[in-house]
Amino acid sequence: MLRKYGYTNGALTGFILLLWISVFFIGGIYGAYSWAILKLVLPILGALGLMINLIMLIISIVKKQKSAKLFINIVVNIMLIFPILMTMNSIPFAYPNTIERAHPSITVSWPLTSETVVGWGGNDVKDNLPHAVWASERWAYDLVMEPYSINSESNEDYGIWNKEIYSPVSGIVIAVSNNEADITPGTEDFKSIEGNYVYIKIKETGTYLLLNHLKKGSVSVEVGNTVEPGDFIGRVGNSGSSSEPHLHIHHQRQDPTKVIHPVLAEGLPLFFQDIDGNSMPNKDTFIKPHPLLK
Repeated sequence: MLRKYGYTNGALTGFILLLWISVFFIGGIYGAYSWAILKLVLPILGALGLMINLIMLIISIVKKQKSAKLFINIVVNIMLIFPILMTMNSIPFAYPNTIERAHPSITVSWPLTSETVVGWGGNDVKDNLPHAVWASERWAYDLVMEPYSINSESNEDYGIWNKEIYSPVSGIVIAVSNNEADITPGTEDFKSIEGNYVYIKIKETGTYLLLNHLKKGSVSVEVGNTVEPGDFIGRVGNSGSSSEPHLHIHHQRQDPTKVIHPVLAEGLPLFFQDIDGNSMPNKDTFIKPHPLLK
């Protein structure tokens, strides 16, 4: 049976099954790596294999030869390619982790002082599509202020542009980027995914809080600085991979300065205190932070 199926096909099928088991039942950093392999690596290998086997199938048809193994190869290649539909969000599917299983969660202060809108956020994929589909950003937020989504090419037209950002936690600054230019809204002329940022190792948990897309030259802290909730750390910009000015914030277990790629980390739940409404606010929620910041 295995000989007919093919040893290579058997190994690939077993590997795919192992990856899915890791994602659903093992989790942690192993699940994050498995998810990235399923969504980013295997589809490329599957596409190459499918192209080769289709060519071989055409040749066999022309020669009037039958090959059941080629059909099996094609089916296995399609299995490898299938997760690309999740990568492209044709099938929106959140990274299968749960708030109950992911520890530790943290509850932090709101990083802004003015009324804010949650552009993307929450536990469900429909409310947090760009983030929830990746392990590292499973519970990330994109924050904006009115006006937003106005299709203007000027950063100054967006409500959150240049707004002050305050540390949501007690911790130590472990990494800072402050020199990347802010891009024109709606363009893809960015140098890095995160843009300018401040990364904080949280004193309470030893996990990490990431704040991205800050304005060039606005970061006021340096590596090694200790921060407390309410300390000014920078201003909202539009640096990095960003469609318009906004603040991206998320919580993860691994040190972001030591991961191979930003998606290869385990995202952890992030809640907010001293705000009206749900402590894990969903997309389109208006947030009125309580005046606790310095």
